[in-house]
Amino acid sequence: MYDKIMESVDYIKGKVSIKPKIAIILGSGLGDLVNSVKNAQDIPYENIPNFPISTVKGHEGKLVFGNINGVEVLLMQGRFHYYEGYTMKEVTYPIYVMKQLGVEKIIVTNACGGINKSFEPGTLMLINDFINLFGDNPLIGVNDERLGTRFPDMSEPYKIELINKAKKIADKLEIKYGEGVYAGFMGPYYETAAEIVMIGKHGADAVGMSTVPETIVANYLGMDVLGIACITNMATGIQKVKHSHERVVETAKKASADLCRWVVRIIEEI
Repeated sequence: MYDKIMESVDYIKGKVSIKPKIAIILGSGLGDLVNSVKNAQDIPYENIPNFPISTVKGHEGKLVFGNINGVEVLLMQGRFHYYEGYTMKEVTYPIYVMKQLGVEKIIVTNACGGINKSFEPGTLMLINDFINLFGDNPLIGVNDERLGTRFPDMSEPYKIELINKAKKIADKLEIKYGEGVYAGFMGPYYETAAEIVMIGKHGADAVGMSTVPETIVANYLGMDVLGIACITNMATGIQKVKHSHERVVETAKKASADLCRWVVRIIEEI
């Protein structure tokens, strides 16, 4: 795997000269941040050796290099999900590549369902912890010590320093936000009402089908992670109408203006 990673890295370095320290993973309907990138250089996933290809509507499928207010960044416009049929190693492959490109901090965003009844569609939630309900783990298998330790610590999966900085920035910008635990669910169906009751009793405030694998690998690689979830719908049993991906993307796009303002300022200050 290490050799595959370096093959991807060499290809990317041959296409762009930018060396970002910050990367942002954009969730469903949250791609508008790309509009803030100056001097953008795009690389479609399909052109990168060994890279998976995004198959989900609302995920563009390209890496975007450039700068936001003078800060060099890498945006992942479209992520990979376990439910697409990829292995956990494939789902998280871009994180390994980012690390070898020199990325030190990752901001992960997603569109997800709210379990905490104080939330409503459109709420932006700072993720302070996660629950892995995938029944799988991207670190399973032979460990390569060139990448990370066999048993990585997960006591601070989302960097407290970054969370506190994000809170101060949100307050300055008068952006309303929540905070809570994100549960990663395999999907690709929206959870049943009984599953939501169970997940809520386990301590989750929101549930979605991504983010957890990337967070695990980023911590394994020694990267700092900030997670922001967009509550696009209330979970089954709480929400009275049936779910649809189109409504999820629509709500995410409405919330993306505040998210973009927030992330732009965070990028400037971290």
